[in-house]
Amino acid sequence: MPFLYFPEDKSEYIPAAISFTIFMILMIITYRWILKISKKQEAESKKIEERVMREREENMQHTAQHSHDK
Repeated sequence: MPFLYFPEDKSEYIPAAISFTIFMILMIITYRWILKISKKQEAESKKIEERVMREREENMQHTAQHSHDK
């Protein structure tokens, strides 16, 4: 009994090719969807980081002003 099966009738490859194509298309769509979500999350995290840095600078300036006032 052979380990690999290679059919004589090459039309038996058609269902495998169709299913491979369908899964490949689904894989590409999923990959692009994940990239899109990742870019949105990256933009949101940059906004949050900028806000935190701005607030930190304001707090540092505020603290420095209070120490000079005393």
